[in-house]
Amino acid sequence: MSSVQAWASHAPLWQRAALALLIGALTVLGFAPYGLFWLPWLTLAALLCLWQQAATPAHVFKLGLAFGFGLYGVGIYWIYISLHTFGGMPWWFAGFCTFCLCAFMALFPAAAGYLAKRLGHLLWAAPLLWALSDWVRSWIFTGFPWLTLGYSQAPDSPLAGFLPVLGVYGLSALVMLLAACVLALATTQQRLRSAGILAALLVGGSALTQVPWSQAVGQPVSVALLQGNISQTIKWSPEHAEQTLRQYFDMVQQANAQLIVLPETALPVLREQLAPVYLDALKQHALDQQGDLLVGVVESRQGEYFNSAISLGSSPTQAYSKSHLVPFGEFIPLKSVFGWIYRDWLHMPLSDLSRGTSKQPLLIAGQKVGVNICYEDVFGEEIAQQLPQAELLVNISNDAWYGQSFAADQHMQFSQVRALETGRMVLRSTNTGATAIIDKNGQVLQHAAHDQAVILTGEAQSYRGQTPYVFWGNWAFLVLSVGGLLWIGFRR
Repeated sequence: MSSVQAWASHAPLWQRAALALLIGALTVLGFAPYGLFWLPWLTLAALLCLWQQAATPAHVFKLGLAFGFGLYGVGIYWIYISLHTFGGMPWWFAGFCTFCLCAFMALFPAAAGYLAKRLGHLLWAAPLLWALSDWVRSWIFTGFPWLTLGYSQAPDSPLAGFLPVLGVYGLSALVMLLAACVLALATTQQRLRSAGILAALLVGGSALTQVPWSQAVGQPVSVALLQGNISQTIKWSPEHAEQTLRQYFDMVQQANAQLIVLPETALPVLREQLAPVYLDALKQHALDQQGDLLVGVVESRQGEYFNSAISLGSSPTQAYSKSHLVPFGEFIPLKSVFGWIYRDWLHMPLSDLSRGTSKQPLLIAGQKVGVNICYEDVFGEEIAQQLPQAELLVNISNDAWYGQSFAADQHMQFSQVRALETGRMVLRSTNTGATAIIDKNGQVLQHAAHDQAVILTGEAQSYRGQTPYVFWGNWAFLVLSVGGLLWIGFRR
């Protein structure tokens, strides 16, 4: 390891940046669908080694920027697919927009490294600053916390036990801290202390997985999750709308379950345009099953449009409307500035939706169900707003926008983290994948094959109880992180 440190001290900056780019790209293998949760421990240790040997904070910033380009350039390349293949944007402009997003996201690890180097005690400061940068990324410009470091540990890493306590951003700090311990052990710096911290993290996380944060309530209900596999190229085509409506109607008729769930915007017309006889037939089937059906559809209310999930069946009809919209996908920020992009180059349906407001769980199929739509389940603190009332979580999505990339698998991993943070089962019904039943420990019990029309059946158990994370949200992580940085500052 000393030879590596010597090389990192004397190699040209461009060579060290190239290495940082490579290890950033390799870190993607720590996330779904690959699941090598231990790999970020090593790649981040290598990055910390480069940072430690860098001469100035400016060099650390450049190395962090290169790492970020590797991580996000490989990890979210599928943004290009949504913009060009399905959004109709010219290839060169779609590539430019994807590059700009990756560059923006790479600023966060770069800034974390820069501040850690300036603050001193880099191996202690970097974990806290990295986690805080992940948290800032979750809300700035409405937020895009994709590939937050903590997600790489779900569900099989021993560190996943900390999710019900500190949430995914707290886990980001612990992953980085473990990497710092690996580096310290490899470079003979305070080996005894580093070994003790590493052992405490692994043993403590494993012990926390055994804590019953929530308790089963009532009897399990039978569920059927529908995956229609409607190609994004024809999903909103008027000439194919009747065919899609007929396909989902036939799938509903084949689903024998108390809770039947259809994907986001499964019915490609406005709710108000659906024939009453069609909705009545769906409702009657749910009544025959002595349960309810939950379907994604766009609603029009007082001249505004909402991405909604409505229930039909034994319970009174209820609706949940998506509140955290995708910028440039479901609403146009600074429309006067960016409106020309939609007018000239980007052709996306539902690009000017309104936000829903309700955060109350729906009472359907005898269960208190917390519903979220598409990438709303990337925001753990928002999901926790429906708890502890919600006893079962349901996510409806359409990741067909990203083709046959690994975006759907990454998205499912975020749902697994939400299960661990809340102590609740999660049901996912999607258009092309990943449709799945996830238990309260984040384990996938059943997973439908992608890019096939499937009715995934199984059972769902409701749970009561409140994990520490549901109780205090991200505040515990924020207080500990800021307190830790103040302590480092005072020591300096």
